[in-house]
Amino acid sequence: MESLYSVKLGKLVEEFRLEVLRSAEGFEETPICTEDVNRPGLQIVGFFDYFDPNRIQVIGRVETTYLEKLTVAERRTSFEKLMSYDIPALLISRGLDPYPECMEMAEKYNRTVLRSKETTSTLMASIIEAMRVYLAPRITRHGVLVEVYGEGVLLLGESGVGKSETAIELVKRGHRLIADDAVEIKRLSAKRLVGSAPELIRHYIELRGIGVVDVRRIFGMSAVKEESEIDMVINLELWKDGAMYDRLGLENLYTSILDVQVPSVTVPVKPGRNLAVIIEVAAMNNRHKKMGYNAAMEFTKQINEHFDQAMSAQNRDHR
Repeated sequence: MESLYSVKLGKLVEEFRLEVLRSAEGFEETPICTEDVNRPGLQIVGFFDYFDPNRIQVIGRVETTYLEKLTVAERRTSFEKLMSYDIPALLISRGLDPYPECMEMAEKYNRTVLRSKETTSTLMASIIEAMRVYLAPRITRHGVLVEVYGEGVLLLGESGVGKSETAIELVKRGHRLIADDAVEIKRLSAKRLVGSAPELIRHYIELRGIGVVDVRRIFGMSAVKEESEIDMVINLELWKDGAMYDRLGLENLYTSILDVQVPSVTVPVKPGRNLAVIIEVAAMNNRHKKMGYNAAMEFTKQINEHFDQAMSAQNRDHR
């Protein structure tokens, strides 16, 4: 699947500790724009319909065993057809030795040949997983991301409503800061969002009247985290007299981010309200809901049972 983003081949070589058997000129800068990889078994036998040359091509034991049965001339023809396409790299798994015809055609067409000791299935799964992270759809939101009791909580609201001040209070209470002011959000699956901070402002937080502080140095490494899943959104807004705020929590509200529906609540802000404590309770309540317990539904059930019993007793008295 094509992506708007890319990752350099050199980064993948470094991350997966791939052995470079033959390097094309400037191969480290080759952009990889698709999260899929391909095992070119059909291409080895000459079928190139629907072939995507933008994918990394992975050869394992199956392809190698088949190629072993071919003559030198047939192997040369197979590799020449494959290498004539502008593939980013040919990756050989299981530490297998490349055929001389493979290296000959790689030299002729200036292609990169890599090798890994990992099994083919493990290697492909690892690369695809990494590519999904690198190429994931993303967006930057103005807000604060904190981890509270293991729940990733995204604080949204107008500038000056108290997001950063609430975050620093949560850090003091033992929770962790992921991002302040700008939150980079990636969609890793249909239901999973991960947030992080831009590298330039990572671990920093701005407090009006004090300035920018380094949370990691003041509170220690345990007070920060590189990234976190976003489990809920809390919208902070100034208290509006006459506005209707949810008193029971029966209605399940969601905020759509990159087409992922994230549970959300709105917390009105006014002097005297301890936002840090409220957010702690909101995070724990969200965990309970994910585990199948809804306090609002349980409370409503008890109220209904109470009224049903009262009505039954009243009807008996009238008989």
